Amino acid sequence: MSEEARRIARATLPEGLRPETLAVRTALAPSQHGENSEALFLTSAYVQPDAETSAQRFANSEDFTYSRTSNPTVRSLEARLAAMEGTEAAIATSTGMSAILLLGMGVLKAGDHVICSRSVFGSTINLFAKEFAKFGVETTFVSQTDLADWRAAIKPTTKLFFAETPTNPLTEVCDIRALADLAHDAGAVLAVDNTYSTPALQRPTEMGADIVMHSATKYMDGQGRVMAGALCGSSKWIRDVFGPILRTVGMTLAPFNAWVVLKGLETLSLRMKAQSEQALAVALWLQAQPEIDQVYYPSLASHPQHDLAMRQQSGQGGAVLSFDLRADTPEAARAAAFHVIDSTRVLSIATNLGDTKSIITHPATTSHGRLTEVQRQAAGIGQGLIRLSVGLEHVDDITDDLLRGLSTLTTR
Repeated sequence: MSEEARRIARATLPEGLRPETLAVRTALAPSQHGENSEALFLTSAYVQPDAETSAQRFANSEDFTYSRTSNPTVRSLEARLAAMEGTEAAIATSTGMSAILLLGMGVLKAGDHVICSRSVFGSTINLFAKEFAKFGVETTFVSQTDLADWRAAIKPTTKLFFAETPTNPLTEVCDIRALADLAHDAGAVLAVDNTYSTPALQRPTEMGADIVMHSATKYMDGQGRVMAGALCGSSKWIRDVFGPILRTVGMTLAPFNAWVVLKGLETLSLRMKAQSEQALAVALWLQAQPEIDQVYYPSLASHPQHDLAMRQQSGQGGAVLSFDLRADTPEAARAAAFHVIDSTRVLSIATNLGDTKSIITHPATTSHGRLTEVQRQAAGIGQGLIRLSVGLEHVDDITDDLLRGLSTLTTR
């Protein structure tokens, strides 16, 4: 067997491998040097052997010509993510929000209608409600969990259902299969933001979703290092629809960022399991604290969609939870939330999530701060709400850190 044949064979995996193995092994063939860790290709252009070959390669979108259109490191990430999601293909973008922008540019045109959960990430609401509206796209925001609300919003022009499950920050869970059936009956496409659960816990296309969106900035990286996004789906959507748009508009993922996420995917399943277990322990502890009015976490039996979440998310709740503080007024709630957050000494005060470091934030003034008060209230985002992305510190150190603020509130 030639050296080239050996390289290609090493990249051709047997059928039936489990997701954990695909997360470690799926990639392009190694170079002639036989590197065991995928290589980082930091190049903007690729030298062509002659003009005729150059012409042929520029005519074929699968060949490497210019890194705005294709790069071996990015291609390896896309192959690995598609394998983990169980889709035919994936396309990487510069951020999670750029992935949603690419989704809209590929699916929608002026006069089309979108139905979107009102509980999604604040920037997602603004993208649909403000930016897409500039180009004649109408969006109706509905209850995340009320299927009748989705059904009632359908119009002849409805082309896209968009859901995030669980949602940020209230961890509301939608029935993916039911939404897929409803969307398809209406002649629309269902896209699911799978950032919170990742394919380690949930694979939306197995429940009927057409397109899966990710902010790979979160758990796929896993250590808060880089920005990245992705769409996963059929070859028809990814290569025929989204690919040409990305090549034109340039929301391309940088090779270095792709390499970091590629490495993060190798430990994704282990991290999601460990951090989900940590989050459940913290959620149970929070439920017992007198200053807490409500804890939002899918693994808790008190969660309204607990049974559905356990079926869809492989029996795990994920690593993000939120909780409301007891308070008589919005002003008092905000002051209490700020006090708890500012009293921490271990947790990071930041707006990201998915890090191995636990992160605490106040959604009403950060992730949902640019929404109107009416939009925040519709989404259930109160001034006393705190979101916690649980990392890998010792659970007792996390709860001790929260107790610094809770124990010194005037309500105790």
